[in-house]
Amino acid sequence: MASDIRTSELKSPVDVAEYLFRRLHEVGIRGVHGIPGDYNLVALDYLPKAGLNWVGNVNELNAGYAADGYARVKGISAVITTFGVGELSLLNAIAGGYSEFVPIVHIVGTPSTLSQKDGMLLHHTLGNGNFEVFADMSKNISCAMAKLNDPQEAATLIDNAIRECWVQSRPVYITLPTDMVQKKVEGERLKTPIDLNHPPNQPEKEDYVVDVVLKYLHAAKNPVILVDACAQRHKVLDEVHGLIEKSNLPTFVAPMGKGAVNETLPNYGGVYAGDGSNEGVRERVESSDLILSIGSIKSDFNTAGFTYRISQLSTIDFHSNYIRVKYSEYPGVRMQGVLRKVVKKIGKLNIQPGPKPSNEIAHKDKEVSNEHAITHDWLWPRIGQWLQPNDIVITETGTANFGIWETKFPENVLALSQVLWGSIGYSVGACQGAALAAKEMGNRRTILFVGDGSFELTAQEVSTMIRQKLKPIIFVICNEGYTIERYIHGMDASYNDISQWKFKDLVPTFGGTAENSQTYQVKTQQEAEDLLNDETFAKAEKLQFVELYMPKEDAPRVLKMTAEASAKNNAK
Repeated sequence: MASDIRTSELKSPVDVAEYLFRRLHEVGIRGVHGIPGDYNLVALDYLPKAGLNWVGNVNELNAGYAADGYARVKGISAVITTFGVGELSLLNAIAGGYSEFVPIVHIVGTPSTLSQKDGMLLHHTLGNGNFEVFADMSKNISCAMAKLNDPQEAATLIDNAIRECWVQSRPVYITLPTDMVQKKVEGERLKTPIDLNHPPNQPEKEDYVVDVVLKYLHAAKNPVILVDACAQRHKVLDEVHGLIEKSNLPTFVAPMGKGAVNETLPNYGGVYAGDGSNEGVRERVESSDLILSIGSIKSDFNTAGFTYRISQLSTIDFHSNYIRVKYSEYPGVRMQGVLRKVVKKIGKLNIQPGPKPSNEIAHKDKEVSNEHAITHDWLWPRIGQWLQPNDIVITETGTANFGIWETKFPENVLALSQVLWGSIGYSVGACQGAALAAKEMGNRRTILFVGDGSFELTAQEVSTMIRQKLKPIIFVICNEGYTIERYIHGMDASYNDISQWKFKDLVPTFGGTAENSQTYQVKTQQEAEDLLNDETFAKAEKLQFVELYMPKEDAPRVLKMTAEASAKNNAK
């Protein structure tokens, strides 16, 4: 009776599931990834009413990778699993999202609150009456938790979780018990959008930090800008480009920041990764007396095995929740406000030019013929010549991720990779999510480069791409196994070998037809050149799948270097 009285007092009652899904729609989500299970089935019925489309993946791990890729393109994503067996299959992908600052709303359909209270011996449990154990596992890889066990709190918890997901740019965890799906909450709240703005910096503190930054910037003899992944994740690219264009300072990106900067700008200088930097970049960056480092993540693969040689005494770090000027740290000061004021107040600076990267193929690789194997030295500059403005490029951890460092992008190319978490197979699921987001936003070309070993982990997601009528271009690099692992340890070890699939035959197996897909096999430079010059191929009017064969032991220069550093670090 109490519940009925409470519901009658609501001005505009809506079901909890509808409220949740309408909030997801409000923040820009249209496609929801996941796997159905008996604890989430009734909730899934509410998706169409909220204007959301159910994607439906082949497994939870792929769904998580897809949600990650979708979020990197659209800004936020959602994935739905079932209690226990479903959510645990997803956790590797969610951990990757937490590691790399990717905003994913993870919704778990759970048994009813009554079943949980009574400790019932239900399927998908550990059989010990503990219904909190799986949520506890997610706690350390979620920036907020919302357990929707009480309709009086549900709307507030939903709004807070979605806000934190957006603001902190990390996954959140929401449980939706079966008996809560149709409980009523106040629908009037939906008339007021969730406030996704960061709280402003304290003005006096922000102004002080701006003055400190400008003092060192104006005194510097040869300052440079270095942009990394958190500039993308924390949505400050407008401010970053304002600084790059107004200051005209030489600008570089870290590997995880690839695609964050318009590489057609005249002051763009290339990728800085210590000893793994593009030609001429290491010398220019490391000789600078002031580095404006924006959103840095100094992980092993992002620094070519910790080979940075940058002193903190010549660095100003800009982050989402603090600024560090040399060794002085200013907590609670967000970079967005500081960058805006620095751009407004910036004056004449001392500028020394930096290197000018290009997609020029080395002289030794310029002659193309059917006698020449496809090598990394030839491939990646050639891909740079083939790419188009607005492309989305996904590279798998391994040869592709390191090779793309040597590719200069056209304008507004978005690069997706998982340099820090580095889960093998990530890119295939991420490609599906990115391609779906691209379709929702106007069909930008989506291009995947993945090694054969990585592809075998998550190959089934190609079937989702076909079912969703997506049109990515997929290059599977066929080089007989786990190349990056070979260079770390075990070049000829059997554990780095894989089964040799007929990769392109999977496309018709997964439902591909002549109308919705096309497959190719290229084994020489000339065959690859002919394909890249094919205008129909470039138009990407259907899913296109390319078996691209490369020598087993060929690898990008920087992969070899980073693998050697990783092996030494592992042996310490």
